[in-house]
Amino acid sequence: MITLTPKAVAKFKEIISKQERLEEIKGLRVAVQGGGCSGFQYSLAFEKEPKPDDKVFEFDGLKVFVDQKSLLYLMGTQIDYVDDLCCPGFKFTNPNATGTCGCGESFHT
Repeated sequence: MITLTPKAVAKFKEIISKQERLEEIKGLRVAVQGGGCSGFQYSLAFEKEPKPDDKVFEFDGLKVFVDQKSLLYLMGTQIDYVDDLCCPGFKFTNPNATGTCGCGESFHT
């Protein structure tokens, strides 16, 4: 399971509400892809619908789609939104990551 903080949910909803094709967005895809300085990087994208093998989570009406492969790397992860002057953005706290790069955008296990 993954979790989103109320602050992250509110920020995703705010971003979705500003999209041109709002009616097409049915959820948020959270995934892990190869790449980045440390080997894996997080991916966030808005989706029209879940794929057949996706695990679907719901947080205060926001649906989150995660594919089975990504879920292996994301189990127990919390996504928060940090709104500070230095580096505002989404923060992933992933208990499976054994290390991250300096910017925090990628990780390794």
